[in-house]
Amino acid sequence: MTTVIETQVQYNNTYMMSTTGDYMIQEDDWDRDLLLDPAWEKQQRKTFTAWCNSHLRKAGTQIENIEEDFRNGLKLMLLLEVISGERLPKPDKGKMRFHKIANVNKALDYISSKGVKLVSIGAEEIVDGNVKMTLGMIWTIILRFAIQDISVEETSAKEGLLLWCQRKTAPYRNVNVQNFHISWKDGLALCALIHRHRPDLIDYSKLRKDDPIGNLNTAFEVAEKYLDIPKMLDAEDIVNTPKPDEKAIMTYVSCFYHAFAGAEQAETAANRICKVLAVNQENERLMEEYEKLASELLEWIRRTIPWLENRVAEQTMRAMQQKLEDFRDYRRVHKPPRVQEKCQLEINFNTLQTKLRLSNRPAFMPSEGKMVSDIANAWKGLEQVEKGYEEWLLTEIRRLERLDHLAEKFKQKCSLHESWTTGKEHLLSQKDYETASLMEIRALMRKHEAFESDLAAHQDRVEQIAAIAQELNELDYHDAASVNTRCQGICDQWDNLGTLTQKRRDALERVEKLWETIDQLYLEFAKRAAPFNNWMDGAMEDLQDMFIVHSIEEIQSLITAHDQFKATLPEADKERIAVMGIQNEITKIAQTYGIKLVGVNPYTVLSPQDITNKWEAVKQLVPLRDQMLQEEVARQQANIIGPWIQTKMEEIGHVSVDITGSLEEQMNNLKQYEQNIINYKSNIDKLEGDHQLIQEALIFDNKHTNYTMEHIRVGWEQLLTTIARTINEVENQILTRDAKGISQEQLNEFRASFNHFDRKRNGMMDPDDFRACLISMGYDLGEVEFARIMTLVDPNNTGVVTFQAFIDFMTRETAETDTAEQVMASFKILASDKPYITVEELRRELPPEQAEYCISRMTKYTGFDASPGALDYISFSSALYGESDL
Repeated sequence: MTTVIETQVQYNNTYMMSTTGDYMIQEDDWDRDLLLDPAWEKQQRKTFTAWCNSHLRKAGTQIENIEEDFRNGLKLMLLLEVISGERLPKPDKGKMRFHKIANVNKALDYISSKGVKLVSIGAEEIVDGNVKMTLGMIWTIILRFAIQDISVEETSAKEGLLLWCQRKTAPYRNVNVQNFHISWKDGLALCALIHRHRPDLIDYSKLRKDDPIGNLNTAFEVAEKYLDIPKMLDAEDIVNTPKPDEKAIMTYVSCFYHAFAGAEQAETAANRICKVLAVNQENERLMEEYEKLASELLEWIRRTIPWLENRVAEQTMRAMQQKLEDFRDYRRVHKPPRVQEKCQLEINFNTLQTKLRLSNRPAFMPSEGKMVSDIANAWKGLEQVEKGYEEWLLTEIRRLERLDHLAEKFKQKCSLHESWTTGKEHLLSQKDYETASLMEIRALMRKHEAFESDLAAHQDRVEQIAAIAQELNELDYHDAASVNTRCQGICDQWDNLGTLTQKRRDALERVEKLWETIDQLYLEFAKRAAPFNNWMDGAMEDLQDMFIVHSIEEIQSLITAHDQFKATLPEADKERIAVMGIQNEITKIAQTYGIKLVGVNPYTVLSPQDITNKWEAVKQLVPLRDQMLQEEVARQQANIIGPWIQTKMEEIGHVSVDITGSLEEQMNNLKQYEQNIINYKSNIDKLEGDHQLIQEALIFDNKHTNYTMEHIRVGWEQLLTTIARTINEVENQILTRDAKGISQEQLNEFRASFNHFDRKRNGMMDPDDFRACLISMGYDLGEVEFARIMTLVDPNNTGVVTFQAFIDFMTRETAETDTAEQVMASFKILASDKPYITVEELRRELPPEQAEYCISRMTKYTGFDASPGALDYISFSSALYGESDL
């Protein structure tokens, strides 16, 4: 067994790495970090040593310590010669360090010549016994010579080995190979690989997943004993390591791949044989199927052609239709499957020939007469016969259809004509025109003319009926006798209709002339009655029209228009009399000639009674319109004064808040408004008089206006009060300006600020708006300070701040204000620094009016230094500002 396995372990020395260099570099870079794990280093030492010895023993030697035994490069070169089968350069025999480095370099050069890039691995490190670099070098050799050449389904190296393991262990329970570390810890994957190729060596059913050490040792022992795969791993190391070393596992598993390579070849050979046999069996099946389908299709064609060649015509249309239906059934039901069979036969034949050619088999030759060309010729003959049969069927059916069509067409036209002529002879014989009016006679004449046109149009149908009957006779139609009888009856009736038509026309023309005179009078009545009636409709609409006016001028315009309308009534009455005269003339003619007037005037729906009734209605509406207009005049008086008062109130409010002019200009404007209001008093007095007259007429609710007299009185009083109050406010503002020395620009600024924060536009601000106004003007307000200011501007606690209060506060804050102390100092200057002042000094320094004012109000000075006539100016100054004596 050992010999066989050794023979099977072959290495492909001719394969050169081309694209795996980057992969191997990546593996090396990754490994140098992982080798820092002592557990992995231990596993790699044991595995790589065992792997190297499995090859070195072929040369009769082995290694004990992997980092020591490769230091001189001799066994390293021997290992490469054994696994590659090639001779390396002759090694140096010396024992000096440079000899060892030279030998290791020869080995490394050989590895590089195989397309392997050695990253960070130098001869000096190997010679120095660097464990990390030595293990990395051995792993590179294992990758190149043991793993790289593994190829499974277009994958190679590590991926190929992993795929091989997954395919081989897929049927086994508890085995799921996804990697080369933890997937092998329980030992079941290794046992599954052995059992898959050598089921006689392991009883897999007795293995347990919870005995990983037992499973691993079983696999190691069987592999070493029967497969000549040395034990490269320790079961305890694998189980106790959270993640076994991937390189150690891959190295050991690759030995199984090479050990079982021979079995893989046998399996591949068996698969190849099975594939060849399957192809051959499929080809034979296709040949038999082709023969069967060809025979069945040719037999069907042989049976179908005689049926299509039968050209015996049927006597009836129904029988020929059945033949056609049978043929259509053949085309729809019977032939399509055969077309599909023919197509499938050709496809099968081509597919079979392709498969035979691809499998290097001789071409298929069908039986005699069953070639594709034979079937195509038979099919062509079938289609030719089929086409001729179809043309024959269509020709026969068209011939029978022509006869049936003509007979049906004859019956249809006769039925239509007979239906049209039904009752026509009776209508033409009537004398309904003897009691008809002119309009009815004319309508009968138009109706008769339309009938004559219709009669002429039906002449073509009668001729067609005669032509169809003649063609049916020529084609020897089997029921030609009944056709001839019916055609003769239609022709006789047609001649009689022509005679009756001419007689009726003559009678209608005679009666028509008798009604022309009366008709002219009817027309004249209609022409004159219609515009007169329209005039009365318009007049009634205007008299009843609901009007909405907003001024005295508008109602006066309506009264003027109404007076103009009343002036046209006499002329309208003359037109009414003329229209009624036409109707009287019609009645007179009818009585004279004994003509019965049937119905109403055909030119109009108006009757003489309609004209009379509307004229009476117009006469009754005229005084009602007069009354409505007078009531509207009274309403407009109130509607004018109420809005006028409201407008003036708004205008005064605008003037009071206007900042475009000076206070004097505002005062002048307000004075003008006051004078205009006084001048308007006469309108109020007139309205009072109208109101008194309405009350005397016992009318207490005027529906024509929303204003009551009480509303007008209250509004008038408010207007007078508002103008007086506004004038007073402006006067106070002038006094404040002059007393405080405030400019007009400052007042305008105060007004603009007040208007901006007066959101209700009523000349007052609430406390919140007042606070916002002060903040906008730069005041830093706390609650205590704002409360103090509110006591100044709203001493009565009304909850609002007027503009006057706002002005007083702002002038107090901004203007230079005289104090009691300043006044005392001024008096002291006049008194030459005395604590009192004399009457003479006051009269000398002050204007007479101000001097007498002070003399009358100052008390006598009672100090020890008082002189006769001395007055106490200190107490007087304090009293001016409401302060106690200082």
